[in-house]
Amino acid sequence: MEIEVIRSHRRRRTISARFADGIMYIYAPVGISDEKLAEVTRNFKRRFERQKLKKELKIKENLNEVVRRLNEKYFGGKLKIESTKYAVNQHKRFGSCNHRKGTIRISYRLAKMPQWVRDYVIVHEMAHIIQPNHSKSFWDIVSRYKLAERARGYLMAKGFEPEAESDIEEVQ
Repeated sequence: MEIEVIRSHRRRRTISARFADGIMYIYAPVGISDEKLAEVTRNFKRRFERQKLKKELKIKENLNEVVRRLNEKYFGGKLKIESTKYAVNQHKRFGSCNHRKGTIRISYRLAKMPQWVRDYVIVHEMAHIIQPNHSKSFWDIVSRYKLAERARGYLMAKGFEPEAESDIEEVQ
């Protein structure tokens, strides 16, 4: 990514950025230190890369269609899911569910994994709509997915810690 820094005497404290035609333009005050500017530039670059990744993932596959298919197959089409989308800031979890709002977020990392693993995580999160905890009845629902154990093993091999599962978002 090409970066162009534009320093201005009119700017006093704020730094802003925009991305156009493959170039990231950074607007900064003249007096800002090179170290601070480098740090802010890294953060802007990371943000723009995440935005780009999110757009690419949205174009690549329609998660709402995947959820519809899995809902029909494993839940008889009875679940009401408001939205499902990739999250580019979800690094420690593979998925999260807000069971009250009916929203599911799936980590961008799953886009690089086999489809059956992604489907397992979606079924896992969909099961939270019915059972918002990790009780025995929850795992009975998840086990409807025939590759559940295999997918859990795959995720464990990728560094997922099953003891640390906390993929239910509470509404404030």
